[in-house]
Amino acid sequence: MSTNFAHLRSYDEQLFRLGVLAERYFPEDPNTALIKLRQLGELLAQQVASRFGVFTSIEESQLALIRRLELEGLIEREVAGLFHDLRKTGNSATHGLQGDHASALSTLKIAWQLGVWFHRTFTDPEFRSGPFRPPQPPVDESEELRQELARLQGQLDAFLANDGAIAQQLSAAEAQLEQALGEQQQWEQLAEQVEADKVALAIQLRSLQSAAAQQPATVTAGLRQAARTAAGSIELDEAATRQLIDEQLRQAGWEADSQQLRYGKGSRPQKNRNLAIAEWPTSSGPADYVLFVGLTPIAAVEAKRANKDVAGVLPQAQRYCRDFQPGADLETSSQAWGPEGEYQIPFAFSSNGRPFLRQLLTRSGIWFRDLRRSDNLANPLDGWYSPEGLKELARQDAARAQEQLLRESFSYGFPLRPYQRRAIEATEAAIGAGQREILLAMATGTGKTKTCVALIYRLLKTGRFRRVLFLVDRSELGTQAADAFKETRMESLQSFADIYGIKELGEREVETDTKVHIATVQAMVQRLLLGSEEDKPTVDTYDLIVVDECHRGYLLDRELSDRELGFRDFNDYVSKYRRVLEMFDAVKIGLTATPALHTVEIFGQPVFVYSYREAVVDGFLVDHEPPILISTELSSDGIRWAAGEEVHHP
Repeated sequence: MSTNFAHLRSYDEQLFRLGVLAERYFPEDPNTALIKLRQLGELLAQQVASRFGVFTSIEESQLALIRRLELEGLIEREVAGLFHDLRKTGNSATHGLQGDHASALSTLKIAWQLGVWFHRTFTDPEFRSGPFRPPQPPVDESEELRQELARLQGQLDAFLANDGAIAQQLSAAEAQLEQALGEQQQWEQLAEQVEADKVALAIQLRSLQSAAAQQPATVTAGLRQAARTAAGSIELDEAATRQLIDEQLRQAGWEADSQQLRYGKGSRPQKNRNLAIAEWPTSSGPADYVLFVGLTPIAAVEAKRANKDVAGVLPQAQRYCRDFQPGADLETSSQAWGPEGEYQIPFAFSSNGRPFLRQLLTRSGIWFRDLRRSDNLANPLDGWYSPEGLKELARQDAARAQEQLLRESFSYGFPLRPYQRRAIEATEAAIGAGQREILLAMATGTGKTKTCVALIYRLLKTGRFRRVLFLVDRSELGTQAADAFKETRMESLQSFADIYGIKELGEREVETDTKVHIATVQAMVQRLLLGSEEDKPTVDTYDLIVVDECHRGYLLDRELSDRELGFRDFNDYVSKYRRVLEMFDAVKIGLTATPALHTVEIFGQPVFVYSYREAVVDGFLVDHEPPILISTELSSDGIRWAAGEEVHHP
């Protein structure tokens, strides 16, 4: 019996049987194969939780369990993404009766890699699985599927011919399986055993949970490190990577299916639909995807295997943007894009399906470049732009807005102090220079909030940014900020809140006319990592993030943890704090009185500093040290009483 899941048998017969059944059903019933793979993903996640000692109940949903494992740092984001793919394709197969052979084959490869990751994490870090073993082909296979299966078989044959030691191990394992199961009625027996073993599953998981709860902390820490290391070794081919990218695009609001929505199969852009059409022809070759908002081509995408460099292939997407050939049935810009009008499409993306990891900067995330200006640099994103987000970005003119900022008056309904104006000018200059992380250091009591209100107002008024996320680390600061926006008079006796829409703490929905959204870091972590998929914002939801008192929050005071969201430790908070900041394709501005090391690591060195001593000298703060210190005998020597001394008082 040839299978990709033999290494799972030593952990649980159920894991092994579900994998084997998925391979068996593939040729005749890909829908059932996807359902079995979803069940495999569920059991595998429960096994992970039990072996880490965090299993709660077999009734916990797969979505909640995966998110909890990721939130607690037990699985990497890339691994969580693979679990989510098994879950979503299995849900579509179960509830929508969906599932073709191409999807089932890609999902088999994803499940195989998850199984390899599991084995490397909990038993053998050096495990070499060899290449994927293609399942039995269907009778009515398409030409594309035939080629894919032939390619996989060729890789396997070459491996077996060239790597004799591992080939012998695989052959021996298969022989043991044949002997143990026998050919006659083996598939029926597997199916019956899967159902019968459900009763024993809960008992086994509780036993694993009990054992894990008693293991030393050093063992658990070692497993965490093994899981991280194993995640870095996950390898998916381009077909499986495309399936991950399809799902990511769908989550951002695009219609994507690289197997069916293909140029060669007749897919064309349509009005009122946002389509990601695969294999769109250009004069320099087919683009992996072209994203269409209605009839308008707005972005080209280059997709590569999960272990390929993402930043390095972005120029290919740029070539597709240049060599795209507009048709009479498309709606393109009257003027081409770029400084010399060389691009037919304004935006370029490249991706390998892997979520953004700072330690794998060029080999993860979705790399993006705005081609309209030569000085726009490529940068990694944590997700895909939504169709509406790309439309709004195409309408923005950053150069014109920057010029308008230079002409914009500082005459508002409240006077700005000289240093506040200098702080705003320094920030705007940094933005104009392309700086994306900016730190302002101003002493406590010097009016950071008023400075921030004026800065945000100017940036919104000139159109430099569309929507601002104002982040605080506790509710009290958010309330104070909301009051400042509502009470500060800007122009024509109107307050900031009168002119621009504001969403305060607790308001989750960000509407089209919302310009400023005030939220706590903890609430955003909750929304991004634990909220519903429908409620999760896209990377373009905010294009400016302002963090008030950005050195705070790391204190992890008890009140904050109980009321908002607990964190394991300092590093856990910083990690999730950075997740919030990195989620959005936005300029980040930090406001602080006392820059800490971690603050500088995130935002860089301050572009403007106004210290406490400067504020005292300028007369805006009162020195806490008295100018004249009077010393008395009482203050210097105090009063001493001898034992038994009688004290008289009036």
